[in-house]
Amino acid sequence: MSEDQTLARGLKNRHVQLIAIGGAIGTGLFLGAGKSIHLAGPSILFAYMITGIICFLIMRALGELLLSNLNYHSFVDFVHDYLGNGAAFITGWTYWFCWVSIAMADLTAVGLYMQFWFPGLPQWIPGLIALVVLLVMNLATVKLFGEMEFWFALIKVVAILALIVIGLFMISKGFSTSSGPASFTNLWSHGGWFPNGAQGFILSFQMVMFAFAGIELVGLTAGETEDPERVIPKAINNIPLRIIIFYIGALLVIMSIYPWDAVDPNESPFVQVFMAVGITAAAGIVNFVVLTSAASACNSAIFSTSRMVYSLAKEKNAPYPMTKLTSHKIPSNALFFSTMVILVAVILNYVIPEGVFTLVTSISTVCFIFIWGIMVICHLKYRKTRPQLAAKSKFKMPLHPFSDYLVLAFLAFIVVVLALAEDTRVALFVTPVWFLLLIAIYLVKKRQSGQETNRSADVD
Repeated sequence: MSEDQTLARGLKNRHVQLIAIGGAIGTGLFLGAGKSIHLAGPSILFAYMITGIICFLIMRALGELLLSNLNYHSFVDFVHDYLGNGAAFITGWTYWFCWVSIAMADLTAVGLYMQFWFPGLPQWIPGLIALVVLLVMNLATVKLFGEMEFWFALIKVVAILALIVIGLFMISKGFSTSSGPASFTNLWSHGGWFPNGAQGFILSFQMVMFAFAGIELVGLTAGETEDPERVIPKAINNIPLRIIIFYIGALLVIMSIYPWDAVDPNESPFVQVFMAVGITAAAGIVNFVVLTSAASACNSAIFSTSRMVYSLAKEKNAPYPMTKLTSHKIPSNALFFSTMVILVAVILNYVIPEGVFTLVTSISTVCFIFIWGIMVICHLKYRKTRPQLAAKSKFKMPLHPFSDYLVLAFLAFIVVVLALAEDTRVALFVTPVWFLLLIAIYLVKKRQSGQETNRSADVD
């Protein structure tokens, strides 16, 4: 592909760093924290630590692969290299589906959050406005996408840091709440670290895993990053510190102020902390934060799905017009295609009950497990088949191959956890239908391609 037909490298270091943070802080933390605390108690901190370590190893494998060949614009490119065209087709479209489903859920969330301030507003209107604004922004320049994600992520970071600072102040002063004084002893004095036993701890991993979905987005920015050899390792290596601060730090402070059994599972614990300190506008502040979080996730979805379709089209796994770039090096056709599919969420808000979105996000979680597993399998194959290239790597996966097998074992464990919970079990039965559909489409496409090759041979 000629230089004028490649994606622009318009993302700067600060954009990638904040995209990496944004990818690791989702609505799962702001709204799902209460539910996960209720399920596991203080042991939720260990669940985040373990899952965080696994996600870091996944990112190290992804980083090493992307930096082994700077012509890789996304992980579909190396899946094609190491596992073949069929695997690239299934992986690319599955990742596209992951983010489309997340975008649909988040677009619905935008509508619901806006009803906090405008109760009579039909929820499809804010969703439609948000989608149009995000599309226009994504069509402008990749730098503008980076700028939007920078500010979206910054709002989330400031909210969490404010919670931690206020919380530590309350703990140091022994601030009295409706559940007693704020103290670190609240972590173990209400039934110990594992109040609901091993079962509560194990079941919490599903929600923790979902909270990390999207962390690999930083890998998708490789093709549009200035100086990827410096920026990507830095973004990936900072992930553990960010997990400790933003997830473990925030939850540790929340459970020190309110014992785990006093946290309302149906309410954001962030609201409870801000309300306790007397900030009456707490609910409005947190609502604004989760609104920007949902808009950020939708923005990421529009970006990632369009780049995935672009990569698929380059490998002839999507219609050729999807490779078209604007003068700003933006894959416009791929952007319009993904946005039109996401638009279905706005239309379906009339007729689809809320439970369907829960199902779609559960299916998305199963698909993310598949995507992460494929990345690690590619890493194993890269190390085995190209040892000379691996030897030159300055950003090696630590403890290979043990770390690769550890990640795969953990992903298999999450599938078992999904099977244990009734509301997520359905996803394990529905997801295979998606993969069977993709296999069928690929086989038909391959047969047609073979027939066209034969016809052109006959003509010659």
